[in-house]
Amino acid sequence: MTKTSTGTAGIDTAKDKLDVAVHGREQRWQVANAAAGWRQLAADLAKAGVTKVGIEATGGYERGVVRYLRAKGLVVLVLQPIQVKNFARLHLRRAKNDALDAVLIAACAALLDPPSIQADERLTDLADHLTFVEQIEEDIARLKTRLEHIDEPRRRRLVLDDIDRLKARRLTELERMAGQLREHADLARRLDLVLSVPGIGKRTALALIIRMPELGQISREKAAALAGLAPFDDDSGKRKGERHIGGGRARLRRSLFAAALPASFRWNKALCALYARLKTRGYAHNYALVACARKLLIYANTVVQRGSPWVENHTAL
Repeated sequence: MTKTSTGTAGIDTAKDKLDVAVHGREQRWQVANAAAGWRQLAADLAKAGVTKVGIEATGGYERGVVRYLRAKGLVVLVLQPIQVKNFARLHLRRAKNDALDAVLIAACAALLDPPSIQADERLTDLADHLTFVEQIEEDIARLKTRLEHIDEPRRRRLVLDDIDRLKARRLTELERMAGQLREHADLARRLDLVLSVPGIGKRTALALIIRMPELGQISREKAAALAGLAPFDDDSGKRKGERHIGGGRARLRRSLFAAALPASFRWNKALCALYARLKTRGYAHNYALVACARKLLIYANTVVQRGSPWVENHTAL
């Protein structure tokens, strides 16, 4: 099926400016990446008959304009850099500047259908908050590594105090996030359903709901792929390669790994049985842990999909 290019624009985002191009036309212009620029952009796009916009994710600089344009009723596709880069390779495009990137993004967006599940704007700020908590956790991990090489008592005490302070801040921020999420009845219900799964604590439940808004609305296979936990084939002719996971949402995947380890040794009987079964068959620890993390995600997706809490003897899970 040939898709029409009418009404599609591409935006290349920088910290201070937005380069815009309309697909299939010569129209190109630039506006400031600020509220006044967004207002002008929305008016210009309406005048050009644009209803769909593609914009490349650029570390957060795109979030303000994305939110503004969606509020104005436009369909906004946030493209991953790898999508745009591979699209350029497909068309053998080597030249690169901001204006040309906008043209490229517009062409790429014209070929893509809007997602069947729209972004939940309520989760955008929570995602930033969760990233802040994850950065605190990374700081704690670095301090613990530093502590291994410090023997002098006074300096050890300083580092231990810093660790305690960061742990307290992490806990406070997690409670604040959970409270903000529970202000919305549907999100509170989703949180309670995910928390009903043994082995999923508040930290992992928040990551699942915030990092995967599609939870409960997609298949288990799609959920695993989005989290980067689906094993991909690596076969060619008679060669049968090893299956590997890859891609997906790295921060969500790390949260699931962190939960899967204790869950598969103690907290979740089904995961304990799965881990033991895979080890008995000779699989390596990492392989078994990936399988347990994937299964934990599937459990969470299923309880939300069914709208009923976890039940221990649900063999269908």
